[in-house]
Amino acid sequence: MTATANTTHATTSTVGAPIRTGVAATVAASIATMAVAAAGDLAGISLDLGGAPIPVTGFGVLTAVFSLIGVIIAALLARFARCPRRTFVRTTVVLTVLSLVPDVIADAGTATKALLMLTHLVAAAIVIPTVARRLAA
Repeated sequence: MTATANTTHATTSTVGAPIRTGVAATVAASIATMAVAAAGDLAGISLDLGGAPIPVTGFGVLTAVFSLIGVIIAALLARFARCPRRTFVRTTVVLTVLSLVPDVIADAGTATKALLMLTHLVAAAIVIPTVARRLAA
């Protein structure tokens, strides 16, 4: 008698949980970064970058794009990494720090640069721990 293990279900649930949670966190982070940008704009902080205004919705769109890249990274790590949670957190923290570099060197005022960096940190504070909790330790 031979026995076979059904690993498809385990893999799907291992990968599916961070994806579902990550998509929800992406939506929350996009809304949060748009709120931060709108609040900054209302407070008189310019949203101009290199002389062109950044629309508030642009914050949400870019947050969604890069957060979904993070979700894809989480799904791949859930499937292939030995310690997916630790690897995901380390990777995304490094990527978050690197995402601040363009803001520092941007052609914008100091307050605008600070607002841009704040939106990156807000998005990371929402997405990283939310997705990390759904990955195996």
